[in-house]
Amino acid sequence: MKDNRSENPKPIRKIPNKKITPKPPRFNIMWLYAIVILVLLAVGYLSSNTVVKPISEQYFVSNILKQHDVDKLVAYKNGDLVVVEVYVKKDALKKPQYEDVRDQKNITGASSGGPQYAFTDASYESLKQTMANAEKDVTDAEKTPIEFTTHESILGNWLVQGIIMVVLFAAVWIFIMRRMSGGSGGGPGGQIFNIGKSKATLFDKEAQVSVTFNDVAGLEEAKQEVMEIVDFLKNPKKYTNLGGKIPKGALLIGSPGTGKTLLAKAVAGEAQVPFFSLSGSDFVEMFVGVGASRVRDLFRQAKDKAPCIIFIDEIDAIGRARGKNNIVGGNDERENTLNQLLVEMDGFGTDSGIIILAATNRPDVLDSALLRPGRFDRQVSIDKPDLIGREQIFKVHLKPVKLAEGVDAKKLSAQTPGFAGAEIANVCNEAALIAARKNKEAVDMLDFQDAIDRVIGGLEKKNKIISPEEKRIVAFHEAGHAIAGWYLEHADPLVKVSIVPRGVAALGYAQYLPKEQFLYTTEQLEDGMCMTLGGRVAEDITFGKISTGAQNDLERITKLAYAMVTIYGMNDKVGNISFNDTQGEYQFNKPYSEKTSELIDQEVRNQINQMYERTKNLLIDKRDGLIKLADKLLEKEILFQSDLEEILGKRPFEHRTTYDEFVNGTPESNQDPAAQNLIPEGVVDHSGTFKRNPEEKEATAKK
Repeated sequence: MKDNRSENPKPIRKIPNKKITPKPPRFNIMWLYAIVILVLLAVGYLSSNTVVKPISEQYFVSNILKQHDVDKLVAYKNGDLVVVEVYVKKDALKKPQYEDVRDQKNITGASSGGPQYAFTDASYESLKQTMANAEKDVTDAEKTPIEFTTHESILGNWLVQGIIMVVLFAAVWIFIMRRMSGGSGGGPGGQIFNIGKSKATLFDKEAQVSVTFNDVAGLEEAKQEVMEIVDFLKNPKKYTNLGGKIPKGALLIGSPGTGKTLLAKAVAGEAQVPFFSLSGSDFVEMFVGVGASRVRDLFRQAKDKAPCIIFIDEIDAIGRARGKNNIVGGNDERENTLNQLLVEMDGFGTDSGIIILAATNRPDVLDSALLRPGRFDRQVSIDKPDLIGREQIFKVHLKPVKLAEGVDAKKLSAQTPGFAGAEIANVCNEAALIAARKNKEAVDMLDFQDAIDRVIGGLEKKNKIISPEEKRIVAFHEAGHAIAGWYLEHADPLVKVSIVPRGVAALGYAQYLPKEQFLYTTEQLEDGMCMTLGGRVAEDITFGKISTGAQNDLERITKLAYAMVTIYGMNDKVGNISFNDTQGEYQFNKPYSEKTSELIDQEVRNQINQMYERTKNLLIDKRDGLIKLADKLLEKEILFQSDLEEILGKRPFEHRTTYDEFVNGTPESNQDPAAQNLIPEGVVDHSGTFKRNPEEKEATAKK
């Protein structure tokens, strides 16, 4: 049997070429709004034009004027005649004869306040004569007032007012659109109706970031974590062949200034894939629903560019834990934004190819759903750099600086414990500025020492007016700190003591060089408390009175004493109990009874009193050295470690600092004191303002 389809194939129908007509322009809703505004303006003008009842002059005089019902007259010229508008008193409108004009309407149908009648006269003089004849028996106070004015035509008045209002409306409209677009007139998000668009900045091949991993120093472990993400984007088969999956997100956690944003910039510069950068506050807006809309738009753009990376800086702005401190019945816009972010990161329809990087210095306030694996699989902790890390950071920031001989990054790193990357960068910049101010050709070690003094202690104010009595009190105060630290075994070794005012109201300060360690014993903390109390005790035993200069000292020891009792379990009566609340679970409620609270307060007070008596006995025993040191301070204003050795003798303890062990391995007494003129975290500021974290030891031990 033959196949008829092969013998008689159907002819192929040719499709005629259709003429493609261009699509008409889309209707712009702005025109509709403009028409509505113009109609409202016209209605507003017409509402001011009242429909009045025409009457004769004789009727006005006999039936209205002589009844004393006229409130006022308004006269204006209309061609050769004078039109007179009659306003009837409100009380008189209640009379039956005014029933036909009582509820008078204007052109739009709205109620009007007058005029009610109108008549014509030959001229202004004729009108005045008519009113004078009609009111010849009336006193001047009771005569009807007449207003002579000009009256434009309805068309002319409408055109003038309409043009003015249209121009004003257009100016306001353009201003609003520019505000909503951040200064630009168009583009995505440039109009008010595009407010839900994402504000993320896109970095791609056309707009590449110049920062690389070579610019990031001191964060080797953190770099390794994020470099693996970059390597996956470049070589995905290396991991997928073994069944591995790239983490969907990485959360950078660290103190301010440690380099979280810098590390993200390096990822943007190295990844060679589209990189979206924005802040957590970019999702927040005054309009309800905008945050969630921007999250959706951000991930829609990211899916179009996948594989890509999204970096959200300061994510705690929208990632706070839900359900805390909410108003009952209120609509929390931030929670809606967070819910949308959670769904987009790992929801029912989540696609792969988008990696989320986020940074925060407050991980304790983030929602637990945001931190779970599947959303942020990795939490990269970026701590303050150690000795080696600080040396590497110094080398990076010293490259553009013209250095003199003798500037060693290793020495600077050893003499600056507790410094973050941002602080080190600021020190290098300040040193260059100080050297330029002194007209030097290169930046030397002394400039770096002055820069660290400036960064931590504030601007030096040698011209500040201080009375001799106050200066003597400050000298003995600082000498008390120095003596207590010199003769206490576990106290940090003194580097420099000064009575030169610095900062806003700092009258003096002492600098120490602590050894970098992570665990502190009870003896070390107690010696630190005694050294801090040395200034107040010196004032007490020398002058028999105390001053307000110890405010900062008292704040520090109070916090440390409470930490020892309630956090570290270093009190026998309270016991091995810690009431530390890092997650904020207790909020405003104490996790102990009132009786325990009284016991804690009493033990803190007893411990501080014991340390005070211990310090007092020490300074009384070393009173001669205290007086000599204070007199030397009044003479030179700044003393170094060598000056203390000259006055007090060598320190009676074999204690080697981090500087000794890391830099040159020499005994502490053989160091060059001028080379140690750098401030670590133990700066005592007697102005009531502490220029650096006063609880560095506490925070370190807490870790």
